[in-house]
Amino acid sequence: MKLINKILLSALSIIVMFPVAAQPPAPPATPIDGGLSLLLIAGGAYGVKKMMDKKN
Repeated sequence: MKLINKILLSALSIIVMFPVAAQPPAPPATPIDGGLSLLLIAGGAYGVKKMMDKKN
C-alpha cells in the first residue's frame, strides 16, 4: 500500500508541475516598490518580537 501511495504522489506531483512550468516568464522590468520593503521590515520586527517574548 505504501508503494502505491508513493507512486500516486509522484505522478500527481509531476502532473501538477507541468502547468506551472508552462507559464510565461515575468516581464523583465518588474518593479519592486516600497510595499515589499515594508512587508520585509514588518516581518523582521515581528520575528524579533517573538524571539524576545520567547526569551522572557
